[in-house]
Amino acid sequence: MLGSMPAASVPPPLRGIARFDPRKRAKLGGAPIAAQLETDKKFRELVAEAVSSGWPELVASLAEGTVPPAAEPVLVAAAAYLTRPPGWVDMVEAARADLEQSAVVAEGSAQEQTLARLREQLAAQKAAAKEEADRLREQLKSSRSEISDLRRRLHDARERARAAEARAAEAQKEAEEAKSVAASAGNSTESELRRLRERLADAERQLEAARRAAREGRSVEDTKVRMLLDALQDAAAGLRRELALPPSIHRPADSVASVTPGRQGAQAVPARALADDDPALLDQLLALPQIHLIVDGYNVTKTGYGTLTLADQRTRLLTGLGALYAQTRTELTCVFDGAELNGPVPVSAPRGVRVLFSSPGQIADDLIRQLVRAEPVGRAVAVVSSDREVAESVRRMGARPVPSALLLRRLGRG
Repeated sequence: MLGSMPAASVPPPLRGIARFDPRKRAKLGGAPIAAQLETDKKFRELVAEAVSSGWPELVASLAEGTVPPAAEPVLVAAAAYLTRPPGWVDMVEAARADLEQSAVVAEGSAQEQTLARLREQLAAQKAAAKEEADRLREQLKSSRSEISDLRRRLHDARERARAAEARAAEAQKEAEEAKSVAASAGNSTESELRRLRERLADAERQLEAARRAAREGRSVEDTKVRMLLDALQDAAAGLRRELALPPSIHRPADSVASVTPGRQGAQAVPARALADDDPALLDQLLALPQIHLIVDGYNVTKTGYGTLTLADQRTRLLTGLGALYAQTRTELTCVFDGAELNGPVPVSAPRGVRVLFSSPGQIADDLIRQLVRAEPVGRAVAVVSSDREVAESVRRMGARPVPSALLLRRLGRG
């Protein structure tokens, strides 16, 4: 009401309060406004006019000396104080009494509600406490049962531990007895072993004496045979020179069609590795007379040093095969796939090593099979390849397959 009054009508002490927010004005301006109403009759009359225009029925009833039964006590007291009808003091006092009675009734109702709420909370807490007590009883019962079970298990474990200790003591006793028996048996075995070694040494001495006697007896005959062989070799060499024969014989592998180094070639197929075989196999095969060793070139190089270029792979393998020929004088043929070659391949074949490339449209596996088929029946032929198909096919043709790892190990041994 104060904020809506014209500025000229607002008393000077209340003009600052008139600019307050309504909530702030109600909180901070109550006492100054009440004091101004008490001392400023004109201001009170202005406010009374505003109340009369706002609540005309209430003001009319108060002017007649009647208080409406449904009117709020606070509003009745304010209207009576401002309009000052006859008996307004009694009206204000009656309103104050109604307010006090209403406050007492409200306080009693609030206390009853609070008491009821507290009773409900107490009942809920009692129920929760009862549930918690029941739960704790169940847990206690379960814990007692678990403790009883654990005690029983502990007793059983102790019994088993005692039995195990007894068995361990018995086993230790048996082990000591067995050790004593083994020691006595070992002593007798060592004595027997010494006797056998002495007998073996005597037998070896007798065998060496017999061999020495046999060598001395054959020395004259061996000299005669050696002289005859030397004469035959010299005669054969002279006859070869006289007839202008080629220095070496034509072997079956020389008749197989292939691409020689330096000509157009075709592509390689990677090999599949097999498990290693007996390391002594290759040495036994190389010791056979007139054996022909056929090598699947790229299968060996890609097994041993596949990170190198193809040219470096070929060079490293052929160098090793040349050294192998110098040691064993075995006929060696190394076969390479030719499908990947885009031009002539500069390959320097070592002495005693035949180097072949498969023709266009042909893989090295087929060329290896042709080499095996070209050999006469009964000749020893070995094929070095870890390709399963190649190994199975040459085995059916009578050749002996050898894993690539064995040749690599033999070349590395030198």
